[in-house]
Amino acid sequence: MNVVVLQGTLSSEPSLRTLGSGSQLVQLEVTTRGEDGTSSVPVAWFDPPQPVTLTVGTEVVVAGVVRRRFFRTGGATQSRTEVVAAQVVPASRRAAARRLVAQQVQRLGGAEGSTVRSG
Repeated sequence: MNVVVLQGTLSSEPSLRTLGSGSQLVQLEVTTRGEDGTSSVPVAWFDPPQPVTLTVGTEVVVAGVVRRRFFRTGGATQSRTEVVAAQVVPASRRAAARRLVAQQVQRLGGAEGSTVRSG
């Protein structure tokens, strides 16, 4: 099962693009801090349900999946691993953030043979 929940701080301004298909893509850079140090995680959020008002320094909770995509640039094939967000919630909206995490835990709990651990 491919499920990601991540909490961190926006380290750059969200970038909004309209794709050729008409879909909107918001690209975020989320910095997480943990026992293993600091990591910068690229996040792609397609067709957010409302205008994105997040700014640098905002703490967010992201739920989605990990995706690796391949593309050609300068004649070479490159890849990028990113989180494709289903939902992004400011951590300051505590009730909404808790619901988001609970939904993901429920998804994991419903997966056959899965073990859910909280850390």
